[in-house]
Amino acid sequence: MSTPEGPAGAAATEPAPRPPLAPPGERGPLRWLRAAERAFAPVSHAPVTVFLVVALWAVGLFTGSLGGGPADRLLSDVGVGVPALAEGRWWTPLTSILWCSGIGNYVGSTLLLLLIGPAAEIRMGSVRTAVLLVVGQVLGSLLGTGAVKVGELAGDDWPTALAQELTATPGIAACAVGAFLSFRLSALWRRRLQLALIVFPLMLALYVGHLQDVLRFAGTVVGLALGALAHRDAHRLRVPHASHTEGRVLVALAVAASALGPLIATLYRDALGPFDVLDLYVSGGPGPQEIADACAGPGPDCDRVRAQDRFYGSPAMLMGVAIPLLLLVLAEGLRRGLRPAWRIAVAAHLVWLGLMAYLLSDITAHPGHYVLEGSDAVDRKAAMVQAVVEQALLPLFVLVLLLGTRRRFDQHLGRAAVTTLTGVMGGTLLLCCAAYVGVGYAVRDQFAPDATFGRLVAGLPAQFLPPSYEPLFFRGSSPVPVGGTALSLYEYCGVVFWVVALVALLVAFRRPSVRHDAGAAARARALLTTQGGGTLSYLAMWDGNDYWFTADGRAAVAYRVRSTVALTTGDPFGVPSARGDAVEGFAAFCDEHGLTPCFYSVTAATKARTDAFGWSAVQVAEDTVVPLPDLAFTGKKWQDVRTALNKAKKQGITAEWHVFPEAPLDLTDQIRSISEEWVADKGLPEMGFTLGGLAELDDPHVRCLLAVDERRTVHGVTSWMPVHGANGAYDSGQPVGWTLDFMRRRSDGFRGVMEFLIASAALGFQEEGAQFLSLSGAPLARADAAESTAALQRLLDYAGRALEPVYGFRSLLHFKAKFQPEYHPMYMCYPDPAALPSITRAIGKAYLPHLSAAQGVRLMRKLAA
Repeated sequence: MSTPEGPAGAAATEPAPRPPLAPPGERGPLRWLRAAERAFAPVSHAPVTVFLVVALWAVGLFTGSLGGGPADRLLSDVGVGVPALAEGRWWTPLTSILWCSGIGNYVGSTLLLLLIGPAAEIRMGSVRTAVLLVVGQVLGSLLGTGAVKVGELAGDDWPTALAQELTATPGIAACAVGAFLSFRLSALWRRRLQLALIVFPLMLALYVGHLQDVLRFAGTVVGLALGALAHRDAHRLRVPHASHTEGRVLVALAVAASALGPLIATLYRDALGPFDVLDLYVSGGPGPQEIADACAGPGPDCDRVRAQDRFYGSPAMLMGVAIPLLLLVLAEGLRRGLRPAWRIAVAAHLVWLGLMAYLLSDITAHPGHYVLEGSDAVDRKAAMVQAVVEQALLPLFVLVLLLGTRRRFDQHLGRAAVTTLTGVMGGTLLLCCAAYVGVGYAVRDQFAPDATFGRLVAGLPAQFLPPSYEPLFFRGSSPVPVGGTALSLYEYCGVVFWVVALVALLVAFRRPSVRHDAGAAARARALLTTQGGGTLSYLAMWDGNDYWFTADGRAAVAYRVRSTVALTTGDPFGVPSARGDAVEGFAAFCDEHGLTPCFYSVTAATKARTDAFGWSAVQVAEDTVVPLPDLAFTGKKWQDVRTALNKAKKQGITAEWHVFPEAPLDLTDQIRSISEEWVADKGLPEMGFTLGGLAELDDPHVRCLLAVDERRTVHGVTSWMPVHGANGAYDSGQPVGWTLDFMRRRSDGFRGVMEFLIASAALGFQEEGAQFLSLSGAPLARADAAESTAALQRLLDYAGRALEPVYGFRSLLHFKAKFQPEYHPMYMCYPDPAALPSITRAIGKAYLPHLSAAQGVRLMRKLAA
């Protein structure tokens, strides 16, 4: 059914009519050239950004800092920091914008400026962007430097070290401008940009810990504060509510950031962040001094540190970043909403926190294992405890985030995928364990001292974690390798398992979500496409449905069980003569399995069949069908439609056909942004069941019609589901009609965009030979608004009136009247009025499967208002 807030679609296996995927002149090499032109077009409208980048590199070339030269004198003159301000160099918060130290900083700052600057100048103007760059650089530098000074006065080691530094980077200004710009973006990108500008600079500050990282984060804080002051209306200050799908993306982004922070820290030899103390997230090999100290005399410590040094000089060094890589793979699974990825992520962080708790207790019980004897032992023990506590803060935060959002991860892998994944990972683990113990025992003389079978088994856990874990958690449990074969076992048993496990997880997570019974889904699709169904029968192809087939397989019913109620998605489909018997057969099936059948959104034909059983029925929606063979937008009644078509032509807006999975990225990104806008602004849950979401739009059988202007801005989008007739179609395998599902428009776009899109779709389908266009059903809305004598019908009418300010179902029905449709009532048929409370709860759960307590309260408040 169509609604102001939902897309449509499902998985598909058979070819659908292919609309043109790009406008004429954009195919082949020309298409790539146009894409490149569009990518670089914003830079041509950003003179301030171009000037700043050119000036930055010119200064770098003139001073020689591009080659990594220290340029200490220049840094002391233009660099900002506690020493500069203490010595009265008041200009440094501003001059630090025109210089960097090292080629890496130049490249990173340039990319940040080119990503944020042009977008800011286009949306805010060059003058305002220039002012924000200056103000953000100055205030961000002052705020960050002030925070460092406060930390130094508090006696903390990290700020004390930073208080001696000077730095210079335009990244401070870029972060400030980006944070301010976020308030001017759509809800989707406002939320993503703000999260990225907070999380990633914060991770760099906590792990890399240089002064420039702290100042960049301070720039973000300044930009957010200025943006909040400049956009004080509640609409912009309120944290945008995320849809169910977008919430997964945000959680995945946070998990990925928690992994990338430690990874980036490895690129800095002198990282000094408070979270980069124990080498646990990312492990590195021993340094020259550590090797020299351990090998001052012969013994097991020297053998072990030499083995570790060789380990990190081989391909096995991948083990050093195994945990961040695992988190990145799990972030991909979380982005797709997979429950297995959520479970593994929760388990990994619980294990991590368990190791931190064990380490903390061991430090308390055996401080001699971690600190040197002497007068400062107590202080060093306290520092070690503080480091462990700080190291545990990040996994604790991520764990709380995962537990708080657990309801968003409700997608499951198919049984075959789970079996394969378990077999691959479990088999690899067993083989690696067997190789280490078996081969290790055969070359036991290559360990020091000679390895016994028991010591090899006891040392197995240490082989699957980075070597830096061994002295902390597995002290003395694993034998030390000193020979060739033993060293190879030490290096490669663990890394082979991790490589296979990570690849297997990534492959499993990136596969499309699998239905509970993929065979039944394929069988239902074949039946629908060859024998046909009603205007809403394509909803049967959406994920979440189960299928019941008649004994002869000539008809089927798509349904989903909520509590003990089996809700159908429309009429039975299949051979027309078998659909009536399918109603009775499905009712018998539900009775046999203790379910209450409820035929939902069905036509008068199904209602007539249930009436013969003595069932009750109530109208729940109104289908609107537009015949196409004789359609012509002539006469006064089509005035609004003609006006929309004419205005679109004058404004250079055209209608483009696409299928979402193959559409250009710049268009699909805009569709997602428009889709998120309703959810974010309303703060209410998306509806499901007969109302599709973005997940259903991602279907090659569903055609999308977009209203696109000359600048490639999407003003609106509609999606159309195929309607198949008996024996496949009227000709060439084409559907006999199309059903509208997804309707969304840009809030600041062309006002008549929906009329334009529907009219354009009607003309296009008419030219193809389709027989009708269904504008779908508007839930809880009826064309015949006469007072009903049935109490339940009056209750549903009241519900439709109550929900009108929130979801606008009645306004939607009124809008569809512009296209002079034929009205066909849609019913809910049920066997027992006593089951109405459970049926009502089941329908509520089906339409609002992800309703949180806060959203429920917000919805009630809106209804009460």
